[in-house]
Amino acid sequence: MGYIVDYFGSYLSGAGVTILISLLALVAGFILGLVVCIARISNSKILKVISGIYIEVVRGTPLLVQIMIIAYALPQVGVQFPSILGMGTEFTGGLVALTLNSGAYIAEIMRSGIQSINKGQMEASRSLGFNYWQAMRFIIVPQAIKNILPALANEFVTLVKESAIVSFVGIADIMFVANTVKNSTYKAFGPYIFAALIYFIITFTLSKLIGLLEKKMTVDK
Repeated sequence: MGYIVDYFGSYLSGAGVTILISLLALVAGFILGLVVCIARISNSKILKVISGIYIEVVRGTPLLVQIMIIAYALPQVGVQFPSILGMGTEFTGGLVALTLNSGAYIAEIMRSGIQSINKGQMEASRSLGFNYWQAMRFIIVPQAIKNILPALANEFVTLVKESAIVSFVGIADIMFVANTVKNSTYKAFGPYIFAALIYFIITFTLSKLIGLLEKKMTVDK
């Protein structure tokens, strides 16, 4: 295990990439999920069908396949991703894949949050002169977001774990570093155990923070 010390800096760098791509995917996925959710519950049949197809396709196919399609298949048909934050085009492709995947799940989380709001809130908003979109923006969605904050935080934990798959497209996250160490030292046990330990530390810390958030929200209620 002594060789782990030699690659400790690389592991820390990989952890930073893992947290960065997971956080960016969560933020972008939340925006996408909110849009899809609004489309899903709207009165437009076309929007309902499109959003429904998107959710079912994303939730019904493996994330690995989605990443491979976006990172490798799309560039072959002319879809090129720009490099962001100086991380390379592979990072952008992985981020897009995680965002699309997370967006589908967040859309359903948002939908359940909005449906948990008493229908009288919408009726009261409309009686005060708000149109449908104003009522959703200023009254319904803010309340729904507060209700689903723990679920969104859990989605971040899930993203951190699932992001390990982006190493398949060359993104230098924790798993990519572990594979590099394994290939350099011809030893697999130590590098992967250490990678698992880093993931555990990150997710355990996030889980404890989520627990504190849930307790605070319970007290506030």
